[in-house]
Amino acid sequence: MSSIIPTHQGRAAEKILFSITGGKDKVFISNTLFDTTRANIEFSGSSGIDMICVEGKKPSIPAPFKGNLDTGVLKDYIAKNGTEQIAMVLLTVTNNSGGGQPVSMQNIRDTKNICSLYNIPLYIDACRFAENAYFIKLREKGYEDKSIIEIANEMFSYADGCTMSAKKDAFANIGGFLALKDDDLAVKCRNLLIITEGFPTYGGLAGRDLEAIAIGLYEVMDEHYLQYRIRSIEYITQKLDAAGVPVMLPAGGHAVYLDAKEFLPTIPVNQYPGQALVCALYKKGGIRCVEIGSLMFGRYDHNHKLVPAALELVRLAIPRRVYTQSHIDYVAEVIIEVFNERDQISGLRIVEEPPVLRHFTARLEEY
Repeated sequence: MSSIIPTHQGRAAEKILFSITGGKDKVFISNTLFDTTRANIEFSGSSGIDMICVEGKKPSIPAPFKGNLDTGVLKDYIAKNGTEQIAMVLLTVTNNSGGGQPVSMQNIRDTKNICSLYNIPLYIDACRFAENAYFIKLREKGYEDKSIIEIANEMFSYADGCTMSAKKDAFANIGGFLALKDDDLAVKCRNLLIITEGFPTYGGLAGRDLEAIAIGLYEVMDEHYLQYRIRSIEYITQKLDAAGVPVMLPAGGHAVYLDAKEFLPTIPVNQYPGQALVCALYKKGGIRCVEIGSLMFGRYDHNHKLVPAALELVRLAIPRRVYTQSHIDYVAEVIIEVFNERDQISGLRIVEEPPVLRHFTARLEEY
């Protein structure tokens, strides 16, 4: 990337990029857009379309790269609608809203080939790039002997730019950046950044935070760290699966994802089973997690009837270098206990909600 523009966090990079590349009637296509990503796209007047692969829609069925974009669906969309309205294709690696599942190098390459054919920019949401690279090393033929930095370099070589929340795969407490190959676009982004973030050399960050990001981007690619991190997620996922808890399989890279629809089959989607499960886990064991389902991604139709999300998941993101083995076991035990008492959990109704990103501040009550 020829231009690296620091921002105070990842969503600021999204806001700047989409404000310039988006607009009325523009479309952003992704494997799965994360919540703030979609919100910033829609705030610009554009719309976002998720094109997750078929296997990514089936939480309980293992597959090596369930985060892939369905390139067949992308081709069909282009054939039917053309490319004039497509602002970009944005690949989220790993696919956070899709269960923390990785995207294969072949899928990135295939997506790039389609984008190049139709002159569509390809961007990467790079929050978990190192974990994604490690999964490629583990699961994709031809990459087993490559280093993480070699794999990461190839991933980014196919992209025209990326957004990054450095609080993920950069070990920073705050910060992010926007990376671009297009120098003219970079000038526009810097000009907009000055209005809200600060000078282009620091993007609203203290010097220590910039240094932490620079060091963290290399440190996160240490294979010993990645092996420990991903094995921890795999351990708790396997423990829950063995107890009969419906969980996203295989394990993702940074979090355990519970299938709330299967966990609470008697609670309909319009009573937000994911959020009901989030509350139950907190009340039972003080475990904080987040719903990734119809509270986060649900929409209303013209009759104000809920159009549910494709998946009803609960994400338990594991803090880096914080949890011990006993912590992990405690979390698993609480989840299993709540699962065994799941008939006592009630659905929820929304009593107050904002127009954008409602799951951040909405108020709900039990039925």
